[in-house]
Amino acid sequence: MNRKAELTNEFKEDDSNVQHVVKIYRVAKVVKGGRRFNFSALVVVGDRNGNVGAALGKAAEVPEAIRKGTEKAWKNLINVPIVATTIPHEITGRLGAARVLLKPASRGTGVVAGGAVRAVVDAAGYQNILTKSLGSDCVTNIVWATIEALRSLKKVEEVAAERGLEVSEVL
Repeated sequence: MNRKAELTNEFKEDDSNVQHVVKIYRVAKVVKGGRRFNFSALVVVGDRNGNVGAALGKAAEVPEAIRKGTEKAWKNLINVPIVATTIPHEITGRLGAARVLLKPASRGTGVVAGGAVRAVVDAAGYQNILTKSLGSDCVTNIVWATIEALRSLKKVEEVAAERGLEVSEVL
């Protein structure tokens, strides 16, 4: 069995792994005989335990585009910090004209997020978070801005180590 088959089977077995197809784009190429259609699928995957990834898969058929996007997303996982079911601090992610504001929330708040941001924070495993999408409404850029914001998050221990201080001095 080749590595691709192992990869797809490996992630379908576990229930904690999640896959969200955020958006499917249909693109057309005009040729002599008419239009040729292809599809792009924006897929977000994660293990709900601090690992999340996203990718765009492109193919002539929708299921194939989703499969390609899923495989690429599993290869591009990033690890994000989870502190008591939320993020450690407020942060804004930006890509192009899309900005995404992420704020920590107290227990019981739930996930307050729109469709594209919700897919990313759910796959990452956050249970209490406040978000606001600002600027562009391009779903692809919103997903990448959210990933960028999560990538920039730092725990108190990491900040203290960078500054050469104790954790109590940073707080």
